[in-house]
Amino acid sequence: VGLSQAALARGAAAFTHRNAILVLMTGGPSQLETFDPKPDAPSSIRGPFSSIETAVPGLRFSATLPMLAQRADRFAVIRTLSHDAAPIHEVGQQLLQTGRLSTSGLQFPHWGSTVSRQLASLGRLRSVPINCIVNGPLHETGVKSYRGQGAGLWGTDWEPEAVSAEVADEPESVQRMYGSSEFGRLLLRSRQLVEQGTRCVTVNLFDSLHQRVTWDCHGDKHCGPATLMNYQDRLCPEFDRALSGLLDDLAQRGMLDDTLVVAAGEFGRTPKVNENLGRDHWTGCWSGLIAGGKLTGGAVIGTSDSTASEPLDRPVSPGELAATLIAWCGVDAVPLRASVGNSTLPLIPHSPLTELWG
Repeated sequence: VGLSQAALARGAAAFTHRNAILVLMTGGPSQLETFDPKPDAPSSIRGPFSSIETAVPGLRFSATLPMLAQRADRFAVIRTLSHDAAPIHEVGQQLLQTGRLSTSGLQFPHWGSTVSRQLASLGRLRSVPINCIVNGPLHETGVKSYRGQGAGLWGTDWEPEAVSAEVADEPESVQRMYGSSEFGRLLLRSRQLVEQGTRCVTVNLFDSLHQRVTWDCHGDKHCGPATLMNYQDRLCPEFDRALSGLLDDLAQRGMLDDTLVVAAGEFGRTPKVNENLGRDHWTGCWSGLIAGGKLTGGAVIGTSDSTASEPLDRPVSPGELAATLIAWCGVDAVPLRASVGNSTLPLIPHSPLTELWG
């Protein structure tokens, strides 16, 4: 069942049963070691890992993600996320979760805060928290700045509720689907929340980056100690199993059609591997994944250049993901405005990714 642009972006308020999960890959994973490998590039670009075929002919993933590769016909991949603002974590986190950058001291609201506020005005809230952040809020991500996980201009009544990753009352067979890692527990918790009636869930795969092995793979013990070998040994296998488990679990429970799942980081990594077998911050091009919601499986939005450094076509702002999440949950963000000084700005200056339902 397809959705027209009008249905998704303007008339979606009637779809009150819809839910969304944003899996925030805190730190910014490398596009080359996940969803956009470049097997024909020189080794200094290609990196240490091979690529593999997926369930979609002609689409290849890094060999670090074999389970997701087998399910590639069930979700869409975006290969041209990009922005031209400062290459710091907090900027990308704002764009991805609020749709725009703070300006003149004004903080824009988390996508779930906008959904909960607008649904409340329509009398469509439930007794459970409508907007939750699992493993949050974010802290120690680099600089002291807004990270996009507050209610901002909507006020404290619409702050996301922070919840732990504690998982209870799940059969061992279900827990095995997600794996025993922290990623697995976090994503299983997100499914539990949605099943209990929470509409908007943001999962911080890491709540901080300080001196930890995360997607922030500089290979520098002082700032981002992870290397690409940590991707192979831990990060990608745990993510691969956990996200595959979430998609399988939602599908088996009949929840995937009503739940949109977005997985992305706040930026990508430099095309060239650095001297520490890591990659540094790169906002020119990176990848994300979108599943559920009866979208067109196997779709690929955008094509990157030969080094995965720039889009060749269809650059996608991370704000378009925020707009898509809001629209999917039944809120028309088009008329929402924010006052800045003597002028007003659109709350979300982006349109949803309607081509996913083409």
